[in-house]
Amino acid sequence: METVFQPRHQARLRRGKIDVGDADLGESQFASPRAQGFHQGSDIPAPASAHGLMSIWSLMHPTILETRKLHWSDETDCERWAQALARRPALRDACIELHGTLGAGKTTFVRHLLRALGVAGRIKSPSYAVVEPHEAPGLQAWHFDFYRFNDPREWEDAGFRDVFGAPGLKLVEWPEKAAGLLPTPDLRVHLEPLDEHRREVKVEALTARGQEVLA
Repeated sequence: METVFQPRHQARLRRGKIDVGDADLGESQFASPRAQGFHQGSDIPAPASAHGLMSIWSLMHPTILETRKLHWSDETDCERWAQALARRPALRDACIELHGTLGAGKTTFVRHLLRALGVAGRIKSPSYAVVEPHEAPGLQAWHFDFYRFNDPREWEDAGFRDVFGAPGLKLVEWPEKAAGLLPTPDLRVHLEPLDEHRREVKVEALTARGQEVLA
């Protein structure tokens, strides 16, 4: 059996308790949109040259190679799209960023995708742990939630650089909270709630692998 990579000092990040609402109880997680502000500021030093500025800009604003727009009338559409993605072999080593306000359906999509990939057992939110690893036949996956991430030093301390450099699927909620640290994703998924059930979805492919997943 293949050994699952475990981030260093992961236990240190597992502070707090997981709410009952984080458990995968088979209930719809779609909710009405709620306004959410973004934290500003970072301990990352500014680059000292124009070349450094261009490098940071390229990292944070990579070229979009392909865009798809979808409409989910309810959670069933979300589940069907997750199942379609799960059939793409390139997905198993992809990095997918999920953007959207609280209640947009990011975690719901992750749960449907992991289920479609064969992950069994409880799939809980990594809100407090920052990352939750998962296994399925022939698959390693990591589900990140950077909502409470506010110290760039944790990136190295927890071994996240090693995780993103290893084979396997990476699913990232609230990637903007770790801006400047994450690699270029293969796909960016933007979820916009229209009401309690409907979602407008924009999917951007930023790499050749991302295009392959969307093909």
